[in-house]
Amino acid sequence: MDFNPKHEMLQEAVREAQNIIVFTGAGLSTESGIPDYRSPGGLWSQFEPIQFQDFMASEEVRLEDWRRRFILKDEFGNAQPNKGHEAIVKLHGQGKLLRVITQNIDGMHQRSGVPDDKIIELHGNCTYASCLNCAQVYSLEDCKNRIERDKVSPSCDSCGGLVKTAVINFGQAMPVEEMVQAEKDTNACDLFLVLGSSLQVYPAAALPQIAKRNGAELIIINREATPLDALADLVIHDNLGTTLSVL
Repeated sequence: MDFNPKHEMLQEAVREAQNIIVFTGAGLSTESGIPDYRSPGGLWSQFEPIQFQDFMASEEVRLEDWRRRFILKDEFGNAQPNKGHEAIVKLHGQGKLLRVITQNIDGMHQRSGVPDDKIIELHGNCTYASCLNCAQVYSLEDCKNRIERDKVSPSCDSCGGLVKTAVINFGQAMPVEEMVQAEKDTNACDLFLVLGSSLQVYPAAALPQIAKRNGAELIIINREATPLDALADLVIHDNLGTTLSVL
């Protein structure tokens, strides 16, 4: 590989760090073939996003939401973790990974080998479902079978509440416990590494700013420019797999 001073700076920052936050966005998953749903041709360009209040109010909307989630299930199932995911697993193996804070909903970090207790999913997870009332977990396969059999959206066996994929819909409250833990971890890190996020969605995009204010080094690796590039100690606009392979 040709000498690249930015790659050397990245290597040095990781070598020196002891408590690294890895903050991941859709750009990491696109390198596994999972579409960025905000981009032209993505799912959200084909369909209007479903609002949480509409899911709660309408059986027709619930069935449409499930139909879309089963499309995503197939796409996620066909994708495999990439070199970027593998680099994060290596940071964990070195004892440097404080936490992965992710905006992604595909469960790819878990599949790559990062332990559950090292992952905070700010926007939930689309690979399983849970009851909105009591939080009992259901597999998507079970939900699909129920819908095909009963022709209605699934409800909870334990309490009768509505079952929904464990992803955060538009209009749905962000998970309080996860946000509190993410901010706590951000304050404790010495390196905040952004991978594949446009840093435009709040409150998640506030976390790099908190880290920087608290004295952590901020590195942003993303194909496109972000609103926080000027704040970062190092910015690399390149493919994540190629860049992270230097680690």
